[in-house]
Amino acid sequence: KCNEGKGLLAPRIVIGIPSGITSVERRAVREAGLAGAREVYLIDEPVAAAIGASLPVTEPVGTMIVDIGGGTTEVAVLSLGGTVVSESLRIAGDEINDSISTYLKKKHSMAVGERTAEKIKIKIGSAFPDDNFDNTSFEVRGLHLSSGLPRSITLTSGEIREAMADPLNKIVDSIKRTLERTPPELAADIYNTGIYLAGGGSMLRGLDKRISLKTDLPVYIAEDPLQAVVRGTGIALKNIDRFRTILLK
Repeated sequence: KCNEGKGLLAPRIVIGIPSGITSVERRAVREAGLAGAREVYLIDEPVAAAIGASLPVTEPVGTMIVDIGGGTTEVAVLSLGGTVVSESLRIAGDEINDSISTYLKKKHSMAVGERTAEKIKIKIGSAFPDDNFDNTSFEVRGLHLSSGLPRSITLTSGEIREAMADPLNKIVDSIKRTLERTPPELAADIYNTGIYLAGGGSMLRGLDKRISLKTDLPVYIAEDPLQAVVRGTGIALKNIDRFRTILLK
């Protein structure tokens, strides 16, 4: 759209896609890109996140990346520039926001919007118990479902962790399933190097500790996790010959 399909000036582009999309969805993304580009390459988002996090994706070692975005959580084990094992889960940041909204409706008979739910998650959300932080409170304004009038309530961090428990457990279960399917040699590498988190969802307080406790593996958050995928996509585009085996036509 921004290029308006200008012949020889048309750019070469790389588009990040969830690893679990269908062939029809993949073709639709490619055709959308071809509307204004001379060449379109696709790259799985976990691979892009790993490149953006400066992980050795082209080396003969196992690397595990978990990209928690808004709509999907991408879990992948990478080696030699390819995806060995992966799982795409349609549970991520948006689902966590929804769980907070649902909790407030059931527990406090209060309706809040998506932006308010996300603000609650950012302000007092946590995935791991912390005695100092669990008593942190936050005043929330919304619509009381019984009276239909605006009201405010005070929530604590511990209460919101309870509200987010279900989607967080599903993300952890997805990571454990992927580890169970990982070849032994690569599993040994991951035991040494740990699990890396990327995406905006990885910034949830204590999520790395929760995953580490459940998997008994070290867990690290990528530098600037929110930008990891787009940064990795840009690196792949600038070094297209080096990463050509990773990119999908």
